[in-house]
Amino acid sequence: MVSLNVLALNSGSSSLKFGMYRVDANAAEKLFGTSVSTADDPDAMAHVVRVLAASGMPPPDAIGHRIVHGGPALRQHCRIDDAVLRQLQEAAAFAPLHTPAALALIRFAQVHFPGLPQVACFDTQFHADLPEVARVLPIARELLSDGMQRYGFHGLSLESIVRQVGDALPQRLVIAHLGNGASITALKAGLSIDTSMGMTPSGGVIMGTRSGDLDPGVLVYLMREKKFDAARLEALVDQRSGLLGISGLSGDMRRLHEAAALNRDARLAIEMFCYSVRKQVAAMVAVLGGLDMLVFTGGIGENDAQVRAEICAGLAWIGISLDETHNRAASNPARCLISAGSSHCQVLVLPSQEDEQIARHAWAALV
Repeated sequence: MVSLNVLALNSGSSSLKFGMYRVDANAAEKLFGTSVSTADDPDAMAHVVRVLAASGMPPPDAIGHRIVHGGPALRQHCRIDDAVLRQLQEAAAFAPLHTPAALALIRFAQVHFPGLPQVACFDTQFHADLPEVARVLPIARELLSDGMQRYGFHGLSLESIVRQVGDALPQRLVIAHLGNGASITALKAGLSIDTSMGMTPSGGVIMGTRSGDLDPGVLVYLMREKKFDAARLEALVDQRSGLLGISGLSGDMRRLHEAAALNRDARLAIEMFCYSVRKQVAAMVAVLGGLDMLVFTGGIGENDAQVRAEICAGLAWIGISLDETHNRAASNPARCLISAGSSHCQVLVLPSQEDEQIARHAWAALV
């Protein structure tokens, strides 16, 4: 049985998580894992190398990268070569918060681990077979050939939830991946049939610094009346909106909780986030025709009992009921059934295991 030591690099918009896994056909054993603050820092890869050396880890046989968006041409996990790098560069406009950092990380890894095979693992693959009714955007048909469609994201996280649920996978499942980036996805028999994010990771629910869904007329108004250009609009939608924009304080939910008692805008940001998530969950329940299981994951989903409770309190009409004690205890560890016995569907908290999925896909692409 072929086994590989795979270094999984999970590059997000504001952080780099990495882990070493020993992977074979049956299992992915985590040997080591940690994170650094910025993925596009030239010193980030050097830091990874130093940490691995200090930990006594064996040298990696391969490297797997999380790629948020590969555009229309790259939807399947694949080994990275010059052609793939060119296609990623061409697709950077689809995810400007993520792709430049991911490309920088790949190039740093090529320098620090010359000759080592590297694999691109795409968040969009999980949603590649979205039904047409969910995938097609309601815009002029001639524009759709340019790759303008709903892609869906957080696919590696969603895969990890499906894997963890295992044989208990229900027919109708909604996964709420709530973190600095947040999305809600409807799964029927384990397959994605609709999801809140659209062509880019900027759409859907309110996020840390991203607006989520926004009346397009707002952007037209800003262009026409306030003379915003594309760069200024992008900065507004991706970096100055969401929880940060509402509160004027922070995009970090932890800071908002700390300030909420005295800061009305911080309270409003939390309320609007929960309201936004609740609406999307309800929309996915309508898509599925009911709900058998709701799973919370991601940094907020796994660790914020107050947010989970507020979201679920507004979903009592579909029969969701939480066990308060289990909900408060679910964050340590982030693996727990938190619904009450009287609940009409199960509610769980499960850890997002994106790094492990990266390692598994890298192994599969190389053996």
